[in-house]
Amino acid sequence: MSWKEVPDLLAVGLLIYAFVSVARPAGGMMTRLWLAGWICIELHFAAYSFLDVPGVGGIVADIVGTAALVWCAELFCWSMDPQPEQWGSRLLFWAVSAVYTFYIVLTSLPSAPKPLIVVAASLFAIVPLTVVALTPGTQRPRSRWIGVVINATLAAVLLRWQFSAHGPDLQGVLPLFVTYFVCCLQFGFSSQRRRTGGFVVTLLGLLAWSLVFPVGMAFDVFLPNVQVGAEVWNLPKYLVAVGMILLLLESQLKRNQHMAQHDALTGLPNRRLFHDRISKAMDRARQRNAGAAVLAIDLDGFKAVNDTFGHHTGDEVLQQVAHLFTTYLRRIDTIARTGGDEFSVVLEGPITRYEATEVASTLKQLLETPMAVAGRTMQIGASIGVAMFPDDAQSPDHLSILADERMYIAKREGGSRVQAC
Repeated sequence: MSWKEVPDLLAVGLLIYAFVSVARPAGGMMTRLWLAGWICIELHFAAYSFLDVPGVGGIVADIVGTAALVWCAELFCWSMDPQPEQWGSRLLFWAVSAVYTFYIVLTSLPSAPKPLIVVAASLFAIVPLTVVALTPGTQRPRSRWIGVVINATLAAVLLRWQFSAHGPDLQGVLPLFVTYFVCCLQFGFSSQRRRTGGFVVTLLGLLAWSLVFPVGMAFDVFLPNVQVGAEVWNLPKYLVAVGMILLLLESQLKRNQHMAQHDALTGLPNRRLFHDRISKAMDRARQRNAGAAVLAIDLDGFKAVNDTFGHHTGDEVLQQVAHLFTTYLRRIDTIARTGGDEFSVVLEGPITRYEATEVASTLKQLLETPMAVAGRTMQIGASIGVAMFPDDAQSPDHLSILADERMYIAKREGGSRVQAC
């Protein structure tokens, strides 16, 4: 056993521990596939520590260590698929991984038949194309064709030169280069992520990881006297690991920011974000010399629903109300949950008091329509206050307070009405 792989084993083990610690709150399929990929890298270093074992043991260690590199790249590719849970994506992963593993096994054996190696090289083009072509169009993202085209190119190059003077080098290097290069392209072109620091580090790391294999071969062929330390060739691995951890941290930060500004039950903006939206709507209204409106909505009869049927039913009512409002209002408007059974709306300008009152009346009518909740049909109403900018108030706080006051007036006068002045 070679002890020179031990530092890498320990380093990757610590990275896996850090990765698990960061990824645990997310727990999505992407993070699970990334974690599986890094476990394959740990297997890669563990297997390579037995390369010096004589006979069959050394050959098996070489096959397992090299195949683990491929499995890691294919797991990363799978995680970057827009539809990773579809059967087509799963089948593509297993089929392509099997082809690469089959080729690695054949080219690692001392006396594999050349016709069989030719067949294995041809499978690089045939298998991905067949799987993608058989996948229904609705489950076939365009990004999968990246792998099909590049694997077909790999097959053509291997069929042309794998038995040349540098054939053994090409057999060992090209499949590894291609699988990581495909991974890099799919991450770069198929990812919907914002171009953050984590994205850039991961992309550059994957690109460097793919280039390690042909550059290493070039050093062996053209600069045999130049010795490059193993830590240099392993650096891209750690760059990708750092980039992925950054991506997970960025995702958690974004999720925490969303939770701080949105209601957990309905997903609507909360009071803090709502006041920010009022300010921005007023700024835009000033620029256009137009009006904007704020609606304060309090549900009538909601306490009776909670007391009679329980809070779980009350939560379902609130979710249905949120969906109802979101469906009716324009995308430029803002609907927020600002209290237990209170909602608030910003109607972007230009809008008149009459138009804002009409919107409020329509929302009241929508709420008065019986809704099915938890197997029961129930009906609620709403008291709505309307305040206009700039006629009624000049600041976000005053506008919001005035809308609340008018809503309470409507409630005191019997509810199920709109108070606009």
